[in-house]
Amino acid sequence: MILLRRLLGDVLRRQRQRQGRTLREVSSSARVSLGYLSEVERGQKEASSELLSAICDALDVRMSELMREVSDELSLAELAESAAATDPVPVPVRPMLNSVSVSSGRVTIKAPAEAVDVVAA
Repeated sequence: MILLRRLLGDVLRRQRQRQGRTLREVSSSARVSLGYLSEVERGQKEASSELLSAICDALDVRMSELMREVSDELSLAELAESAAATDPVPVPVRPMLNSVSVSSGRVTIKAPAEAVDVVAA
């Protein structure tokens, strides 16, 4: 099952880490407790729209950009979930599929030694 709160948390964490900022810095700027922000990033808590707005302001990221990235992640997760239902990826391989990109309807999933292209119909 795909959990939206996990995808949202992953995207928020990546945004923060891209900026080289700590949880403490962002939580202070967003006026959110450090523990709560941590739980949101780990997908353990659902963030309200007000909280997301405060975090986006603290990260200087538009909420629409955040949601677009979450939407892209959701599309990939749905694609992977449907592919797994028809042709499961062996468990030892899953952790290696860590780099995913989308362009012109083509999904590229990069493993350490190779790239696999999946074209959505």
